[in-house]
Amino acid sequence: MKPDSRAPKPDFFPTKPLPEAKKINDIGFRVILIPFCGITIPLLTSLIPFQQFSLLEIKLSFLYTIAIAFIIWEGNRSLLFTLRSYFNWFNQPVKKILALLLVIPFYTIPVSVLLIVGWYQLFLNGQVNWTTIWNNTLIILISVLFIVHVYETVFLVKESESEMLRNATLEKARAEAELQALKNQIDPHFMFNSLNTLSHLIRTNPAKAQVFNDTLAEVYRYILQNKSRDLVLLQEELSFMDNYLALLKIRYGDCIFINKQVSDTCVHTSLLPPISLQILVENAIKHNTFSQKQPLHIHIIESHGQLSVSNQIREKKQAHSNGIGLTNLLERFILITGSQPAIERMNGCFFVHLPLLMLR
Repeated sequence: MKPDSRAPKPDFFPTKPLPEAKKINDIGFRVILIPFCGITIPLLTSLIPFQQFSLLEIKLSFLYTIAIAFIIWEGNRSLLFTLRSYFNWFNQPVKKILALLLVIPFYTIPVSVLLIVGWYQLFLNGQVNWTTIWNNTLIILISVLFIVHVYETVFLVKESESEMLRNATLEKARAEAELQALKNQIDPHFMFNSLNTLSHLIRTNPAKAQVFNDTLAEVYRYILQNKSRDLVLLQEELSFMDNYLALLKIRYGDCIFINKQVSDTCVHTSLLPPISLQILVENAIKHNTFSQKQPLHIHIIESHGQLSVSNQIREKKQAHSNGIGLTNLLERFILITGSQPAIERMNGCFFVHLPLLMLR
């Protein structure tokens, strides 16, 4: 057997990165609500004494309170985005709530108090009214908690949308992988030759054609039944190989022999991806010359937790390849079992060592 260097590797996973949750575009939200909060909260708490202030002082006072709103907003926004990288609503909801309840007030309260005291220093010569300061701080904290809730709700919605899109992408990739695996399991070249053989037998030997048709049905029934399975028992694979060999015997006669040396215990306790042996046998037939005088002997031998499939190398000068075969089998083994089959040439023979999984 010879690995097909031209065979494309199947795309079992999407080559493009999965979509991530988009960042929130909150510029308009901030442009409107920061000035709104900076003006509304002082009005609600009567922070600015309009009777005592000139028009210029009132304007400057509102500019200052808008600046307070900006500092509080941007600081909490930065904290919120930082916390998102550490805690996730889906996986750590309790920790996320505790972190928000701990971090947000510890930033908002002292910063609000300091900035409002600063306003008193600038506009009222340090005549601090602590009742007004605490009222303003309380309203600011409530407003911040409400706005944080809005932010988190928007983030949650966007993450849910992103997760749905991610799952849809993975499901599509999985479906494409299964379809690709099914295509790789059924060699179109083998199907074409099998149908040609059946057509010839119908004309020349109807009785033999009936046997060939029944055996061919068994072969493809096995393929269709196992297309969605990752692993099958070695016993099932070997039974499938008996049917497949019967087809080969009708087609090639005594030009092909398969020798199996597998213990009874291993047959009932070992697992491997379906259609593995058929791909290796078909690959050997495709790449080697054989005849009745020089038949192709394929050996399937179990030893030390692996199944070795080998044949003598008699390479065809121009071996036809359609890109489906050994390369795909190796990729499937790695993806399904996590182990990589070993390929080697030794003493004029080609070996593929398939790692077996044990039934638990």
